[in-house]
Amino acid sequence: MESIKELVEKNELKHIAIIMDGNRRWAKEKGLPSAIGHKKGVDSLKATMRACDDFGIKYLTVYAFSTENWNRKPEEVNFLMDLLGQTLKNELKEMHENNVVISFIGDTTKLSDKLQSILKNAVETTKDNTGVNLQIAFNYGSRAEIVKAVQKIVDLGINEITEDVISTHLYTENIPDPDLLIRTGGEMRISNYLLWQIAYSEFIVVPEFWPDFNKEKLAECIKEFNRRNRRFGV
Repeated sequence: MESIKELVEKNELKHIAIIMDGNRRWAKEKGLPSAIGHKKGVDSLKATMRACDDFGIKYLTVYAFSTENWNRKPEEVNFLMDLLGQTLKNELKEMHENNVVISFIGDTTKLSDKLQSILKNAVETTKDNTGVNLQIAFNYGSRAEIVKAVQKIVDLGINEITEDVISTHLYTENIPDPDLLIRTGGEMRISNYLLWQIAYSEFIVVPEFWPDFNKEKLAECIKEFNRRNRRFGV
């Protein structure tokens, strides 16, 4: 039987994108505050990053905070901002030692100066690493991303607009499109995530909430990916 790493190599599975859904529902089921669910979600992200490294996945993109999430209660929004900052400060040394490359996609200019500084430090510290590339989608919305790309193209006076031109002006300009999109929590929707980039991604929905996602669940998704016949419209 082929190992997961062999399946990854055989299928040229380079990039996995994840909609990390279900932190609040996980906490609610257990009678716990939402904050506990979000903290457990960080543990699942760390486990998934390590699994990607073990399996030979080069790119991992995760949906951490959408442009629509600003509509949540202010105390939850503030908690999520603080959680990102604290997580980066607490985990950066280990991630750097593990050769992880950290980047962010989304409009980070809307974040506080303090948080922007933390994000920039994480990017700068890890930019020369050669391990798993972790893209964190924070204050991200795909429609806004596409609008911003078109505005850039217009401002540059580019007249011949092609798919390649649009792709090179997205937040993900240096990142290959996802081969596999995973959504936890059982919901069957895209939620304004990587709409351009997932045109031919395989889509797998798992019923488990994000805090219950782990290396074994990721392996199951990769096995399912291996069973798919990617025809790209042919």
